[in-house]
Formats: sequence, C-alpha cells, structure tokens
Amino acid sequence: MVSEDRINQHILRILSRDGRISNLDLADRVGLSPSACLRRVQDLEKRGVIKGYRAKLDPVQTGRGFVVYVAVGLSEHTKEAQEGFEAAMRATPEVAECHNVAGAFEYLLRVETADLPAYKAFHTDRLGTVAHVRSITSYMVMGTPKDDRG
Repeated sequence: MVSEDRINQHILRILSRDGRISNLDLADRVGLSPSACLRRVQDLEKRGVIKGYRAKLDPVQTGRGFVVYVAVGLSEHTKEAQEGFEAAMRATPEVAECHNVAGAFEYLLRVETADLPAYKAFHTDRLGTVAHVRSITSYMVMGTPKDDRG
C-alpha cells in the first residue's frame, strides 16, 4: 500500500472494513465524485490490489467457533515432504489458514472446528495421520480482542 496515493489508501481502508459499501457512500467518505471513485476502485481491482470481496461469517453459527492455532514440525525438510503436507492441508476443510514459517517449526495453521471434541478428531484422525508430521503443538484461542482480517 506504500505505492498508493492517500486517496487510494483511504479507499482500501474503508473497503477492507466494509466491502459492501455503496460507491456513492465510498465516494462521499473519500471526497471524490462517484465516477472518479468508481474508476479508482476498478483500477485497484484490475491491478490486483483488491483481490476480491467476501462475507464475514459468524463462526459459532457456521460450526467453526472453536479456533486453534497449531504449530506443526515436520520430520523431514525436503521439498517432497513440504509439498505433501501443503496438499494435505489444502484438502482439509478445518484448516482455514496454513502458513510456512521460519523458526522452531515449519507450519502454523489456523484450525476452526465446532468444539473441542471436533478438534480432537481433527488432531488425531486428520493431522496426526499426515506423512512427515513430527510434532503438533496446539494453542486454543480463548478470546479475540482484535481481528482485522477481511
């Protein structure tokens, strides 16, 4: 966002918090005419700065209210082991995010399930059966005082 001018930065901040804002309201908030605002938003979309829009769902009502961050260490540090693990995570619906990280372990996952028994089943039956998984450390989310993800 550093390369964007201040108006585009303002547009992006507003859209990241409310992707359903009307162009008329967005234009008013950033001080542009509706046509100029729409041109800027379309340009941001075309250049891939805005990758898409999504609905923010209630995790409890969608059966994903139990959130656990999971640190995963692999037994092998090969490309094949990493690709296999990443493919397994892409195919696992409980894994909302999978990040390859540097440090004491290789992956940090954001896992969303309905409750603790559902997480235990994921831990034992899904994650625990993936090839090359050496260690699993779970961090249950107790509360979320801030979440700016779109």
